[in-house]
Amino acid sequence: MEKRKLGKYGAEVSAIGIGAMSFSNFYGPTNEQESHTILAEALDQGISHIDTANVYGAGASEAAIGSFLAKQGSKRNTLFSIATKVGIKGNIQTGKTEFDNSPDYLRKELDGSLKRLGVESIDLYYIHRRDQNTPIEEVTETLASFVKAGKIRSFGFSEIAPSSLRRAASIHHVAAVQSEYSLSVRSPELGLVQTTEELGTALVAFSPLGRSLLTDRPHSSDKVKKMDWLSKNPRFTEPNLKFNIEATGKFRDLAAQYGVAAATLSIAWLLNRNKHIIPIPGTRSVKHFLEHCAAARLRLSKEQMSEIEKVLPIGWAQGDRYSDKQWVGPEKYC
Repeated sequence: MEKRKLGKYGAEVSAIGIGAMSFSNFYGPTNEQESHTILAEALDQGISHIDTANVYGAGASEAAIGSFLAKQGSKRNTLFSIATKVGIKGNIQTGKTEFDNSPDYLRKELDGSLKRLGVESIDLYYIHRRDQNTPIEEVTETLASFVKAGKIRSFGFSEIAPSSLRRAASIHHVAAVQSEYSLSVRSPELGLVQTTEELGTALVAFSPLGRSLLTDRPHSSDKVKKMDWLSKNPRFTEPNLKFNIEATGKFRDLAAQYGVAAATLSIAWLLNRNKHIIPIPGTRSVKHFLEHCAAARLRLSKEQMSEIEKVLPIGWAQGDRYSDKQWVGPEKYC
């Protein structure tokens, strides 16, 4: 498995990671055994990075990872590079949330994450959403104190603007910035890809499969209706969903011509964009997980990259990536 660095001073991890939101019920019912099956397969495939958060299933995702690690004995602290996130209070599925980046809250939640994960230190600790009442410089100093105390090895921010990253980096190196990035969400190319590369910060791409649109099995309208968060997302409400599924049909055809799954081609496109990008797709299915892993072994020529972008040019998707309520928290910069 190809390796990439979590920031210029960070650990080397597998070129793709596991997005462990799927270890909660966010995209549909799951259980601890399904999560453990994916983690066991990850070890076999050489996947060494897991991304979770304290609010995924109100701690359920972290707990599932922790219970798996507990079964691994003395190896538990060396098998995976674990990232988790903090800063959102409330229910992200319903959108009833608020943000808190205060030192006391971050410290308390960090201790909770360490306990659920059962590890001595967290490799990468993100601010999940910025609390605009707390200057990012102050938040960075708090996170740097956690590094000094040995509770975390590095830190990052999720869904921030390039200008915010520069402010934070003026205080301490930021190992990673997490952002939605895929063939259906190209906005990071308007500053974030460039700034992270310049500063030696990893760009961790969540939802690299367009929340199913860039796979061979996009969610149907009936399935979306059963998902609290997705059913309110503009790209998954009608008539947008029907349009977007039809628009991605040619991409699925292209993947079939290349002899790979659409998910494999989607992730491979990201990996071939830049060496500092680390996609973190999530799944509850071993079959789908193996499609993700195959992307790390797929090398695309310039001609193939161009062909992919002709099939799905910038701006092809219909509907905003978030609803008005879902946009509360992420920083807009373009």
